[in-house]
Parts: sequence; structure tokens; C-alpha cells
Amino acid sequence: MTQIIPIGADHAGFQLKKEVITFLEQKGYTVKDYGCYSEESIDYADYGHPVADHVEANPGTFGIVICGSGNGINMTVNKHQGIRGALCWKKEIAQLAREHNDANILTMPARFISTEEALAMVEIFFSTAFEGGRHQNRIDKIPCCK
Repeated sequence: MTQIIPIGADHAGFQLKKEVITFLEQKGYTVKDYGCYSEESIDYADYGHPVADHVEANPGTFGIVICGSGNGINMTVNKHQGIRGALCWKKEIAQLAREHNDANILTMPARFISTEEALAMVEIFFSTAFEGGRHQNRIDKIPCCK
């Protein structure tokens, strides 16, 4: 596969990020790791913004961000106009985020999910298509600036 998957995490998401990277590489994806690179305390925004920039600059690309609760880094990526980050904690939410919301960044709460749950969400997020139709009108209303 030629698509590059950007991923970023804060210190709370560091270990889960490593597991997700290994999983994606085993599936044949190329991963761009935007950090962080240890469990030393850092600021999630420093790692969320580069992932969002990457996804915005590469239409059709999906990104992944991870922090302790998922909230902070999800708020960060959603400040970008071209991003629809979805905070997911089970695979059904990840599936609906793609089908109904055309989400392009999967956000996961490392302190509240298992590695197995995370990998299942990644799998379904990357394999689920946007349904379009009635959902497209709703998606078109999300940006606050045109």
C-alpha cells in the first residue's frame, strides 16, 4: 500500500501507539510517526496538530491520534477545518464515525480501552466506507468557515 498513515500520541498513548504502528505495518501500511517517543509527560497538541496537517494536505488519508482520555487530542485535531476527528471507544462507534460522519482521524482513549479494542477499531475504521446520501448534507454543515 502506498498511503502513508500519520499517527501521534501523548505520553499516555505512547505504548498503545507502538502497538497500533506494529499492527498497521503488518497490514502493509507505511506509518508516519509524529511522536511522542516516550512516556515522559508532554503536551498532546504538539502531536495532534502535525497529524491533522498531514491529513488535510493529503485528501483521502486517515490519521490516528491517541491520548489518555482522547478528549484533548481530539479537540486539537478538530480545530483544523478539513478534519473530522472521532473519539471512539468501541468498534461500533468507529464504524458509525466512518459510515455517517466521514471521519478522517480516529481518536482513541488509551487509558480506557485495551490493545485488542484499539486494533479492532483501527481495522474497522480503515475498512468502512462513508455512506454518503443523507449524511453528506450533514457533513457539509460541519465547517464553520467556507
